[in-house]
Amino acid sequence: MKHDWSRFVKRIPINAETKEIYKSWAAPHGLEKWFLRKAEFKDTNKKILGPNEIIQVGDTYEWYWHGWPDEVVERGTILEANGRDFLKFSFGKAGIVSVAIKNEEGENIVELTQEEIPTDEESKVNFHMGCSEGWAFYLVNLKSILEGGIDLRNKDLRLKRVVNS
Repeated sequence: MKHDWSRFVKRIPINAETKEIYKSWAAPHGLEKWFLRKAEFKDTNKKILGPNEIIQVGDTYEWYWHGWPDEVVERGTILEANGRDFLKFSFGKAGIVSVAIKNEEGENIVELTQEEIPTDEESKVNFHMGCSEGWAFYLVNLKSILEGGIDLRNKDLRLKRVVNS
């Protein structure tokens, strides 16, 4: 069977309420707790969202990571957001990412799907393999933060090519 380089799925159980998990994805402050150094969202009127405001369809974002300078920024648009357990956003040249919070066997599962990934050789490495590795780390960090653990991210700009930034 041929590998599908245009998509991947990552799943992780998280012992937290659905509302708390959703807010961790759907509010600037929530994203900054486990994923980003800075998350800036603008609504459709170009107004910057407050730290705890929940994103809506059509909002745009600029994301900045720990361990990377401000010149490294990801821009995209919120494509779907139901306010409860599902959101979808464009992820630059790397495709479309959707996040679903599902209950299975009494556990909350975060299921991340990245699709519409370009399939040229460079994209296979940078977006399929690279993003897959990155999301695996960040999903583990989300679990750690929400279950009372430590923040595993590298926040030191001097440290390069490490899996946690």
